[in-house]
Amino acid sequence: MTPAECRTMAEVRAEIDRVDAAIVALLVERAGYIDRACELKPALGLPARIDGRVEEVVAKVRARAMAEGLDPVLAEALWRRLIDWSIAREEAVIGRD
Repeated sequence: MTPAECRTMAEVRAEIDRVDAAIVALLVERAGYIDRACELKPALGLPARIDGRVEEVVAKVRARAMAEGLDPVLAEALWRRLIDWSIAREEAVIGRD
């Protein structure tokens, strides 16, 4: 159901709950890739934080947000928090460099 098709607040809330569940599932999937990076980075001599990669991810997210009509400032703030969490997760496993 699209937002315009919602006729009641119950429908709106149900759709928000559906979207939230999908976002959580995608975050779980993303965390799995972070865990895999924890396994691969030590053998490659890579640290948890790679500043160039952080900025690359943020730039891609900002561009995608703009293309999709989402506030790029909001998208960047959310992703920087997500990236910080991901790096902390990696540092807990592989350490800091």
